[in-house]
Amino acid sequence: MAEKKVKSAVESSEKTSTQNLKVTLVKSKSGRLQNQLRTLEALGLGKLNSSVIVPDNDAIRGMIFVVKHLVKVENV
Repeated sequence: MAEKKVKSAVESSEKTSTQNLKVTLVKSKSGRLQNQLRTLEALGLGKLNSSVIVPDNDAIRGMIFVVKHLVKVENV
């Protein structure tokens, strides 16, 4: 039974590691809060309409949540 749990955990992590998100900056970052500016920088978004492809994981989703009003997110 323990083998099944380990196997399912490995399979689920493999599925999430192959998933990616395309994040595009669609609103200007001027006049935004400091934590939002640092989050955009950490995501790799500099100029307006710039896009990055990032892995789909909890850390990235948390970063996207902070700047959700500035970005557009698509599954890749």
